[in-house]
Amino acid sequence: MEQVMRNFFLFLSKNKPLTKVAKKYGLRFGAARFVAGESIDLAVEAIKGLNKQGLSVTIDYLGEFIDNEAEANEMADQCIEAIKAIGRERIDSQLSLKMTSMGLDLSEEIVMNNMRRILDVAQEYGVFVTIDMEDYSRCGKTIDIFKRLKSEYDNVGTVIQAYLFRTEKDMEVLNEYSPNLRLVKGAYKESPLVAFPDKKDVDENFKKIIKMHLLNGNYTAVATHDDAMIEYTKQIVEEYNIPHDQFEFQMLYGIRVERQLELAKEGYKMRVYVPYGTDWYGYFMRRLAERPANVAFVLKGVINK
Repeated sequence: MEQVMRNFFLFLSKNKPLTKVAKKYGLRFGAARFVAGESIDLAVEAIKGLNKQGLSVTIDYLGEFIDNEAEANEMADQCIEAIKAIGRERIDSQLSLKMTSMGLDLSEEIVMNNMRRILDVAQEYGVFVTIDMEDYSRCGKTIDIFKRLKSEYDNVGTVIQAYLFRTEKDMEVLNEYSPNLRLVKGAYKESPLVAFPDKKDVDENFKKIIKMHLLNGNYTAVATHDDAMIEYTKQIVEEYNIPHDQFEFQMLYGIRVERQLELAKEGYKMRVYVPYGTDWYGYFMRRLAERPANVAFVLKGVINK
């Protein structure tokens, strides 16, 4: 049943008509639990609250299904506005973005121009930028562009997904760039031809790449809500005397809040992924797909309205 629900919500996440309806009617039916608001001002207020609790942040202006260059440029402008807000408000936040929203599916020229615009401003304000990883069809292009950008900028990282067969080789190639990587299990529905279909295999590969990246001496963001992976990371850190300034834990806004605070109080760097914007629908559906418990939270919120 859990897999059926996951597939259902992942199917809904790619529905363009529903995305447009969601944009029109705003954050309703529980989405506000996982999205900080529709504007940068609301997101900044949420970040300030998290910072006061000892939590760092990475902010993401949500956007999917970019159809033309003007939309891609507007998305880049929004990212630049977010970077300036981080600097202006002196908040502890990085920036995350999807390259499809920068024009990845339109042309390499468009996405590179927008990424350079963003990274130039981010460099000026001292803000680190993480390129989110998307589905398998865009994985290779994303890594290739990241390598080009990493040769030009120090303030850029990307994401590696444990459920893909290609991941270990990708990390071996990327190691020469001494990359700052966010390691995740993966949240898209992929073919068993390119991704591990069984959770236990994904978990084992996740452990493998966490250890690999830490022992390579690279900065490692372990993005997980899974206590087993958190404890495994702690064990590796202790066993190999990994300094605490070489890694951090990351979790999503609105999920396992108490655990986030516990890790921060234990002295670990804990970063919260805070999305905002009107184009929240696809992100919201993937959060429902990841954890059946999230559906219960949403239903409870709807009933209580």
